[in-house]
Amino acid sequence: MIKLFFLLPIIMCAIWWWYLNNHGYSLKEGRKGFIYILSFNAVIVLFFVMMIYITH
Repeated sequence: MIKLFFLLPIIMCAIWWWYLNNHGYSLKEGRKGFIYILSFNAVIVLFFVMMIYITH
């Protein structure tokens, strides 16, 4: 399951891109959202990596 975590930011960014296009925003206007998505996913991945090292 953990090997599929790379899909989470891709899916979330795709949904965010779709939202921006449907509401008439440019990618430049939505850049902050992409940064938030990638930061959130980085925290999730780091947490799980830390848990793997703690439990082994």
